[in-house]
Amino acid sequence: MTGRSDSAEAERADVGTRSDGGEAERLAVGTRSDGGEAERLAVGTRSDGGEAERPAVGTRDDGGEAERARTRPERGEAERLARATLAPLAPDERPPALLVATVVCLVLAAAVLVGALTIHDLSKRGGSVPGAIVLGGVLVMLARGMHTHRYWAVLGFEALLAFQIVVTSLALIVASTITAAALCLAAIGLGGWLFWKLVRVMGRIQAGER
Repeated sequence: MTGRSDSAEAERADVGTRSDGGEAERLAVGTRSDGGEAERLAVGTRSDGGEAERPAVGTRDDGGEAERARTRPERGEAERLARATLAPLAPDERPPALLVATVVCLVLAAAVLVGALTIHDLSKRGGSVPGAIVLGGVLVMLARGMHTHRYWAVLGFEALLAFQIVVTSLALIVASTITAAALCLAAIGLGGWLFWKLVRVMGRIQAGER
């Protein structure tokens, strides 16, 4: 009887030992789980670091925007000051560029009308008397408007000058003689000079209208 009791006690002790081993294994698994949590926390910390870097980049972008915002008012202020330095045209004041533009308009109008009335077979050359009369009238109207300091008239003449410069530049490309090329260059140079001078005249007319 005593031998059997000792065997039972030994078996229970062995079972307890196995239970303690299972507890140890569970603790080890728990430790590994805690290690995984620590790794995940470390990864999260790195992610937070990336998030912190991204706002830093955004801060630099905001700094560039702020610098550009400061630059824009400075440019606008410079343009405003440049306009303020333009003195309005006096009622009887006519700068040389404006006089030249007025005379050119009148001469062109006269040349168009005379050519339409004197050239024979004008229709075969792609022209017509009514068209010449309309073009001459427009040129006379522009000359009158520039003489009276009308902004729209100077702007219209500037458009005609730009068209003339473009057409003459194309003619220069296909010029077959030195004389033709020289005439084209002279027309381009004079047209460009007059165009540039009239820009300031337009600004002074606008200053008087304000």
